[in-house]
Amino acid sequence: MKAEQDGDLLEEDSPQENGVQTNQYSSISPPASPVAQDEPFSTYFEEKVPIPENVNQVFSFRKLWAFTGPGFLMSIAYLDPGNIESDLQSGAKAGFKLLWVLLGATIIGLLLQRLAARLGVVTGMHLAEVCNRQYPTVPRVILWMMVELAIIGSDMQEVIGCAIALNLLSVGRIPLWAGVLITITDTFVFLFLDKYGLRKLEAFFGFLITVMALSFGYEYVLVKPDQGEVLKGMFIPYCADCGPVQLEQAVGIVGAVIMPHNIYLHSALVKSRDIDRKNKKEVKEANKYYFIESTVALFISFLINVFVVAVFAQAFYNKTNMEVNQECNATGSPHTDLFPLNNGTLEVDIYKGGVVLGCFFGPAALYIWAIGILAAGQSSTMTGTYSGQFVMEGFLNLRWSRFARVLLTRSIAITPTLLVAIFQDVQHLTGMNDFLNVLQSMQLPFALIPILTFTSLTSIMNDFANGMVWKISGGIVILVVCAINMYFVVVYVTALNSVLLYVIAALLSIAYLCFVGYLAWHCLVALGVSCLDFGSRMQLSRHTDIYLLTDMDTDNVDER
Repeated sequence: MKAEQDGDLLEEDSPQENGVQTNQYSSISPPASPVAQDEPFSTYFEEKVPIPENVNQVFSFRKLWAFTGPGFLMSIAYLDPGNIESDLQSGAKAGFKLLWVLLGATIIGLLLQRLAARLGVVTGMHLAEVCNRQYPTVPRVILWMMVELAIIGSDMQEVIGCAIALNLLSVGRIPLWAGVLITITDTFVFLFLDKYGLRKLEAFFGFLITVMALSFGYEYVLVKPDQGEVLKGMFIPYCADCGPVQLEQAVGIVGAVIMPHNIYLHSALVKSRDIDRKNKKEVKEANKYYFIESTVALFISFLINVFVVAVFAQAFYNKTNMEVNQECNATGSPHTDLFPLNNGTLEVDIYKGGVVLGCFFGPAALYIWAIGILAAGQSSTMTGTYSGQFVMEGFLNLRWSRFARVLLTRSIAITPTLLVAIFQDVQHLTGMNDFLNVLQSMQLPFALIPILTFTSLTSIMNDFANGMVWKISGGIVILVVCAINMYFVVVYVTALNSVLLYVIAALLSIAYLCFVGYLAWHCLVALGVSCLDFGSRMQLSRHTDIYLLTDMDTDNVDER
């Protein structure tokens, strides 16, 4: 039903039609312009934002404002509680030395988000929908399961962050298990905001980003980091006297910043603007403004991350547990027992981070920190819900209500988190973040490889397909990111110290690598490695389209 409604025609199941041999990657005819559609369109809201017409300037702030929204919703994934925890640990373990890694990871993230936005704008479909039309059934289902795992893992981190923030704000009166349960109801309440219109909800997300900027900015001003050290750490790619701990932290930064489900999310969010995809000029203009908006949004998210890294680098780098214990004891903190009386280096998470800020800089620093964490958790929770909805609709053609979707993902995410919160303490709850970061790192290839594959195919992207420079640089970036994250996974697994777990991990690794290899093979063929183009359904070099993406200089859509 969805394919018919959107006008998305697929040449996947018939290897031969009208005497023309087709292949694995079929051309996609985009939906007709929303103005000309008789049936209602489907985006993440029941409206599309109109774009100002008759603006002939090279750059128009009116048009930029019309396109503003999707990039900021996407940028929230760069500010979720998992990222904040990675930031504070980076500052506490390596000082300012890894800020350049954060900068590099954010730039790489921007380039990948550019590919996602272009796919959505040019085709009128998001990544999950394109995967549904281009991959065979079994790989498609496996891909869907992997992306769902990433979304559930991210959701669990956001639940943990919200529960810890509520615990800190209530001075322990709201236990962690109660905070976990509260996140169920508040998410439903916030999701009702979309009934008031798309722009109002985007404004609300902007408000939450502002809360994070003010909260963590307050901590930055309070601690007064050395500005010279901040700039040095940001622009000099070197880590003096760094060891395995700092290397592992650097890998963790990359894994926390680049989120697999965010690629799927952004490719869907850009469908919310009223763009005539038959008009090449409008498509090119939309790509330009979306890239500008994404750049601004990720620059703001980068600054917020820098605030957190710099605060903990200035105040707590090389601090020992003994020093923190004495300071907390002197200020009468009820959390003194979190820090053992030894000279071990201080280890912090989002819970301990708030506690040590309260001990050293007063209760206001603790409460404002908790407000920032709560805003990060709430905003990430809502965008994660939309990611799940797009992925389910795209891969499975299922049309669930947001209520049902939130109920399902929330239940899956909350059940293990609630059990840990009830039967264990906050250390075990925050310790789950390490496992969840590993889980999401393993899912990265299942977003990065498909997005590079499909944006490189002229049968899908037509004139907007990746050029040779983008193909090579994109391939290198994805290879590096995946290699870095696999190193992170290996470090985590080798620390388990269990032969049984090693055997299980080895078996899972074989299946995992086989599937990644399958996706990589398709990607290399799409990138033009013709020596791998074998098999009756992979003849990309000899492919003749039954219909190509609309000739965007005309008003007619070629029908099959």
